[in-house]
Amino acid sequence: MFRKFILVVVATLSAGSMIAQDVDLFKVMDEDSKKADAKRTNYSTATFKTTRLINGHSVENVGKGILDFKISHRFNPVSDGIRELFGFDHASMRIGLDYGITDRLMIGAGRSTFQKQVDGFVKYKLLRQSSGYQNMPVTVSVLASVMLNTIANDTVKNAHFSDNLFYCYQLLIGRKFSENTSIQIMPTIIHRNIVQRESEPNDNIAIGIGGRQKISKRVSINAEYYYVLPEYKMPGTRNSLSFGVDIETGGHVFQLHFSNSMGMTERTFIAETDGRWGDGDIHFGFNIARVFVIGKKNKANRLKLMQAGEKY
Repeated sequence: MFRKFILVVVATLSAGSMIAQDVDLFKVMDEDSKKADAKRTNYSTATFKTTRLINGHSVENVGKGILDFKISHRFNPVSDGIRELFGFDHASMRIGLDYGITDRLMIGAGRSTFQKQVDGFVKYKLLRQSSGYQNMPVTVSVLASVMLNTIANDTVKNAHFSDNLFYCYQLLIGRKFSENTSIQIMPTIIHRNIVQRESEPNDNIAIGIGGRQKISKRVSINAEYYYVLPEYKMPGTRNSLSFGVDIETGGHVFQLHFSNSMGMTERTFIAETDGRWGDGDIHFGFNIARVFVIGKKNKANRLKLMQAGEKY
């Protein structure tokens, strides 16, 4: 009888010890999980739906190995009236290709019927908005682009090839405040190698601001404004103001917008816009983006593409 009592006591103590060990084990696992979470960095994604806000670039890049085919249209101003179907009888178009060399570095080129321009750019993402172990409040990208006006410049004697080149340098600073709201600012410098009149500056300095507000899972409204400093403004020009709607459907992203800018390169819509909203100089336009995976279609690229708000 005494021997049975001893066995029961030993078994009870052993069970208690095992339970205590289990509790301690869970505690250790919980502490390890908290330590891992403390060292985890959460990066913000899909600040904007595509790499373009409306006319200008957004802080978004296409992923590595992703080719983005863009078609942009700008119709004549609605002030043309019913005779010109409120501008729909005439349009300018830009066709462009953007490619992601890495997840941070992308390049692109395009051709515009407006002033027969050819353009190219390089964009690099310097910083990514994040929280957690590494806290970064904004996403920052730097953009450098060059534009070539292929129309002969008859106002300049003995014009050289470089006389038709224009350059743009931008710092894109964006923040995603919530799943629905994003804002970015765009300090900009545009340089032209030669001017046609002494009253024209070689450099245009502007500050742009733009934003996006989602109103449903696949639809958002956008706005974009560029303020050119008065002492760096071209004579007779206006500041560019645009409003738009982004619609994601299947493998396409449609961007529908109204703007007082006809051009689709930084030089034309930032420095050379001459339309006035109050006079009906409003151009309806749209951008269509279609993306493709070049090379091996790995799951990582697909996931990044979907997180950026674009599907294929």
